[in-house]
Amino acid sequence: MARISKFVRGEMERISLHDPIEAIYYLHEKDGRKLFQLNTMGRDSREIPGKVSQSIQLDQESAEQLVLILQRHFNMK
Repeated sequence: MARISKFVRGEMERISLHDPIEAIYYLHEKDGRKLFQLNTMGRDSREIPGKVSQSIQLDQESAEQLVLILQRHFNMK
């Protein structure tokens, strides 16, 4: 599990399209701070189906960073 503090742009030479999986999100408040948590589930063919594969948390600051990145990349308003 990790709480993202900062997004840094990287460059990849090759990219492949990943298999679709399910993600579950949670909205928390801890010590007066709002948190967004995203848990990704492994593929259905995984040894333990339905087990959480990754868990990522965003706080207000990192959520704002991600929203700006997504708006710019996908030309959203």
